[in-house]
Amino acid sequence: MLLKLSEKALWVRKATLNIHRIAKETRIASSLSVVEILVVLYYGKLLSFDPKDTKWEKRDRFIISKGHGSISLYPILSDLGFFGSEQLDRVCMKGALLGGIPDPLIPGYETINGSLGHGLGVGCGVSLGLKLKSSREFVFVLLGDGELFEGAVWEAVMFAGQHKLSNLILILDNNKVCMLDYCKNIIDLESIAEKFRVFKWQVIEVDGHDIGQVSEGIKSLRESKIDKPKLLLANTIKGKGVPSLETDPLSHIRILSSDEVDTAIAGLS
Repeated sequence: MLLKLSEKALWVRKATLNIHRIAKETRIASSLSVVEILVVLYYGKLLSFDPKDTKWEKRDRFIISKGHGSISLYPILSDLGFFGSEQLDRVCMKGALLGGIPDPLIPGYETINGSLGHGLGVGCGVSLGLKLKSSREFVFVLLGDGELFEGAVWEAVMFAGQHKLSNLILILDNNKVCMLDYCKNIIDLESIAEKFRVFKWQVIEVDGHDIGQVSEGIKSLRESKIDKPKLLLANTIKGKGVPSLETDPLSHIRILSSDEVDTAIAGLS
């Protein structure tokens, strides 16, 4: 299973780079840091969904707060039958289904994902609603670490802890780079794990590019009987797989030329 997931991750990384070749406005570095997380969720049988019924009542809700950094989800959704593969060749074109910032018109996306810092708050509302109905579904939220600079995020963190939203699993893409610099140079939030524990969260920290660790971490949080909201603190590398992006504090706004895309794909093993 782990080998198959690793092969999928390699395919998704290459497909994401090819999308960036077509749509230069996509945030390539942000999208590459979450590839293994998305692969584990969708191919590792840890997220309940139905491509033919995207509003299926028994689905787990997946709220992607860092919408700009989820372009790597496009090939996954296409592969699983949410929409046709021809859409991957039209990203950001006039009249295309898929844009640089996803919205709920795209099958598989639950919410509007343009304004950062609000996904966790929405997730808290959905989570509380499901608990009040005694539903067994989980709410997953994917958040970027740069979003932790938003005050609304910490309001949601406190709310979730206070109301014991044990069906809420937050996955933090801790790639340590925001728009214009390393996060620590803007506001140093270490230790993130301890801050969440103070606000009554269960925390598991993993290497966000290790398929096994991500899989076991999410599985453990799903199965946990601890009556607290859950955080998977996934330590990642922004621009993972592209050396020129991995070491660039401005990788968030970098645009790769077609030749750079070719070089990056050729360098992936």
